[in-house]
Amino acid sequence: MPKMKTKRAAAKRLKATGTGKLKRRRGWKRHKLEAKGPKRKRRLGKPTLVSKADAPRLKALVPYL
Repeated sequence: MPKMKTKRAAAKRLKATGTGKLKRRRGWKRHKLEAKGPKRKRRLGKPTLVSKADAPRLKALVPYL
């Protein structure tokens, strides 16, 4: 059986935690930052986990992560 190919775009955006869950960066922190509050901007800078609904689909993109 040949090895599965990793989707490189997904591999650059996702990291695995110690328990195997996928971690991602948040969006909406590139421009128009004056309109967003300081608390919201702090929260957007921190990584978060991929939702449970999306996790199986994204794990298939990065099989060896």
